[in-house]
Order: sequence, then structure tokens, then C-alpha cells
Amino acid sequence: MKRDSLYIIMPAYNEEANIEKVIEHWHPIVEKVGGESRLVVLNDGSKDSTYSKIRECEKKYPRLIGIDKPNEGHGATILRGYHYAVDAGADYIFQTDSDGQTMAEEFGRFWKDRKSCGLLIGYRKGRKDGISRVFVTKVLRLVLFAVFGIWVKDANTPYRLMKASQLQKVLEKIPEGFDYSNVLMTVIYEKYQMGVRYYPITFRPRQGGKNSINMKRIVKLGTNAVRDFRKVRKTI
Repeated sequence: MKRDSLYIIMPAYNEEANIEKVIEHWHPIVEKVGGESRLVVLNDGSKDSTYSKIRECEKKYPRLIGIDKPNEGHGATILRGYHYAVDAGADYIFQTDSDGQTMAEEFGRFWKDRKSCGLLIGYRKGRKDGISRVFVTKVLRLVLFAVFGIWVKDANTPYRLMKASQLQKVLEKIPEGFDYSNVLMTVIYEKYQMGVRYYPITFRPRQGGKNSINMKRIVKLGTNAVRDFRKVRKTI
């Protein structure tokens, strides 16, 4: 009987302080799942040594795939990773970030329950990543309710497991390069009642490097998000 394959999709931008440890932390998951499982790290045009460190890690970790690409932003990079995994024939796709805030030790219950739901989300309970990011999540929740009429517990969390065949259909509704791809994806799963289940996860402080979020950027991102969500509201 063929084993289910897992592709872990991980965007990386200027993560030279974290990337080696994060790869070391997550690679054992795809080893344990086995089959054709892979850890895919997409370097989003980093200006530091992130990609060279990914290439060095490829020599050590046989299931690691490093992809270099021009800078497009977090949302567009994730979308590119999802399409890559679907095209590669993954059975399940998991997404997390490369800043070291999430824990591979908590993945087991997601994998165990993978067949029970369309989208398994780790919601960030007791977050330790700063008040500004907590504020973003709360405001985003209100924005999604105002625009789509849907209440989402944690729309943009970087800890989500999806069945590839179902995700492929969802991706058809998301515009190429969309900045808030994970958010819109969660909305689509909720809107069409495709099965969403939330699990509390640990969300640690950033393990190295700098947080690029500040209040000025939050306001700009929020304004752009409302505009973009309104544009796609009728198409989904």
C-alpha cells in the first residue's frame, strides 16, 4: 500500500540566523512520514546568505529541496510553493514559516487526523511574538467578518495541513501572486464548508533575526488587505 506523501512548504526571506536550525528541526518530519515526502524551502529573494545556507543543508538532508526565486512577498511565495507541491504529486501539503516560531513536535496530531478534515489549522494560543502581531490577527478577524461575513479563528497562522487534491481546487480561486493567500484560503475553506478544524499550538518568539512588522507597516498592510479582499469577494 502506497504511503501518503507530505510536502512541507516553507518560505524564507533574510533568515540566515534561523534557516539551518529550522531545517534541522523540520526535516525529521518528512523522514518519518517517508515515501516521496519532501521539505521545500523557497528563498524569496533574500539579501543575506539564506539561500547559500539552504544549498549547504541540501548536502546533509536528502529530502530537502531549496528553490531560489525573485522577491514576491510571503503570500505569493507560499502560493508558488503550494503549486509546486501539487504539481509534484504530493498527497498532503503542510505550510509553516522559517523563523523558528513553530514546533515540529506538535505536528503528529495533525498528521494523525489528516483524513478527518479538509484544513487542519494550528491556532496561536498564548502567543509570544509581540503585541503588534496579536493586534494584526484581531483586526484581520474583524475585517474578514465585515467583507466576507465569515468568522475565522486564526486566518493567517503559519501552521496548516491540507489534502493536495482539495487544495488544488481551492488554488483555482486564488489570484496568482495574491498577497494574503493563506487568509483567502482559510476563508474559502470556511465559506464552502470544506472542513476546518483548529488545534491550539505553541507560538514562540522569533528565534533569530529581526521582526519586519511595525505599526506603520501594519496600517499599510491593513488598508491593502481590505482593498484586495473586496476585489476578490465576488470571484470566490
